[in-house]
Amino acid sequence: MSFCGKKHSDQERASSRRKQVLDAAECCFGRSGFHGASMAEISKAAGMSAGHIYNYFDSKDDIIAAFVQQNMDRVSAIMRDLEQQDDPLQAVLDAIEDHVREALDPCIWKLPLEIYAEASRNPKIAQLVQQADQHSRAQFVAILKAGREARGLATDGAILDSRCDVLIAIFEGLPLRALHHPSLNEAAVAAAVRLAVAPLLFG
Repeated sequence: MSFCGKKHSDQERASSRRKQVLDAAECCFGRSGFHGASMAEISKAAGMSAGHIYNYFDSKDDIIAAFVQQNMDRVSAIMRDLEQQDDPLQAVLDAIEDHVREALDPCIWKLPLEIYAEASRNPKIAQLVQQADQHSRAQFVAILKAGREARGLATDGAILDSRCDVLIAIFEGLPLRALHHPSLNEAAVAAAVRLAVAPLLFG
């Protein structure tokens, strides 16, 4: 095997091991919370020694940082897809049901809520979350501006900023509603969200 081939193989192995740790950490955080889950518990769930985990993550904060980066990458991919749409504003509206379903899924929202809770008391995590939000928000504002310009709608900075914040707040708030009201009607909520979102996009 060439040196380059071995290097590529080592990178793939390290990436696979990091994912193994993150999958285990997600399960442990969901079960025990960020502070309740120890590195020993995470290592056991990952099937590797605690010392081995420290080859990939220096601390639980670093694991949280990896989750924040993963989510930012996920949102960036969604934003890039929207940018390619002929009518990105309509595409946002058409995807409401999918986004509501995702926001109400406990398998998806448990980890973000744990991260937000940690960010409320940990300045390092708060900074990471805020930086990720700034990055994703800037992408979304640019999409709103382009979509509204194409429709001849106002693109004043204050309008875009405030509407972007409210749109994000709607979807970030849905997991809390699911937590407080687990029997809510998903279809009815999606229909209500559609009614609320349309004027923000097109008004």
